[in-house]
Amino acid sequence: MKIDFVSDVSCPWCAIGLKSLEQALARVPELQVDLHFQPFELNPQMAPEGEEINAHLARKYGASPEQMAQTREMIRERGAALGFTFTKGARDRIYNTFDAHRLLHWAGITGGEAQKTLKHALLKAYFTEGKNPGDTAVLLEAATAAGLDATEAGEVLSSGRYADEVRQAEAFWQSQGINSVPAIIINERHLISGGQTPEVFEQALRQIAQQMP
Repeated sequence: MKIDFVSDVSCPWCAIGLKSLEQALARVPELQVDLHFQPFELNPQMAPEGEEINAHLARKYGASPEQMAQTREMIRERGAALGFTFTKGARDRIYNTFDAHRLLHWAGITGGEAQKTLKHALLKAYFTEGKNPGDTAVLLEAATAAGLDATEAGEVLSSGRYADEVRQAEAFWQSQGINSVPAIIINERHLISGGQTPEVFEQALRQIAQQMP
């Protein structure tokens, strides 16, 4: 079963969706899964220095301070139930994530579990530790934590390598109608949107598996 997980490392619902999907997959151990992380930028025009998060959310979504606080608490509780820590007050800015996607693309080429491990490291860096996922030092730290070669990771980041590949992938998924994340595409046919619960993912995985030849 092929699973394309379209997401951004600055998207809290993507962290929730990934943890939920992984728990669902653990409940269906008979499935042989080929998981790929695909790029999506929530804020592709964001400047390198980022933007204060409350101002950003208010401008982008028209959310009031009360609405933002309620949403943050709901996200924190959902994460805690899944074993993921959204540290209160850690995420005070939103950043450009293009370099993170370039690094994830490279990790995907290296094979094995490297891409997934790096994805988790980047989500933890931003949501748990409050670090900037667009900062080269943070990206190198995440790559090292994921067991990737730090020297080669540095070369990827300094050279601009895989920029075209990431942009092409982003354009492809947008052309497929993906305009919000997480978007989980199974066997290039079935779409599951949003940070669903493990139970929803498990049911969908079992149903799709039954339809497979």
